[in-house]
Amino acid sequence: MEQRANIKFCVKLGKTFSETYELMHKVYGDDCLARSNVYNWLKRFKNGREDLNDDERPGRPEASNRAELVEKVRDGNFTVRMLAEELNSSTGTIWEILTDDLGKRKVCARFVPHQLNEDQKIARVEHCKDIISTGENDPDFLDSIITGDETWCFKYGPETKRQSAE
Repeated sequence: MEQRANIKFCVKLGKTFSETYELMHKVYGDDCLARSNVYNWLKRFKNGREDLNDDERPGRPEASNRAELVEKVRDGNFTVRMLAEELNSSTGTIWEILTDDLGKRKVCARFVPHQLNEDQKIARVEHCKDIISTGENDPDFLDSIITGDETWCFKYGPETKRQSAE
């Protein structure tokens, strides 16, 4: 804002672009606005602009829609880009909602809850019980499982490229 006010002051004094930029660079040094920004603001002020603030940007998401967006994102099971297009919002906003508001984190290509809810905990216990009972019935079963970092992968040889991608 301060630099814009100084550009406006130079315009009122009748300074040229080169003189204005030189003065700005002397005063602000490395913190000076870029040459193109100085030129743009100088041109605006020469055309009669008085306001130092940025123009309103059309299409910006309103903060009041945040609660609605959170609910729509909670219901959707799509990629961030698909959700952004569907909800007419930015990918950054969708990312913030997923991580900050819904407490999800990215694992591989999908977002998953950071903490399990009751149904998910019960399902996990049931799956573990199934694996234990299968291991008791088939002694070679546990030899076909590769584990690492709480991820269970069943060892098998894919027959096609499609199977190896899954």
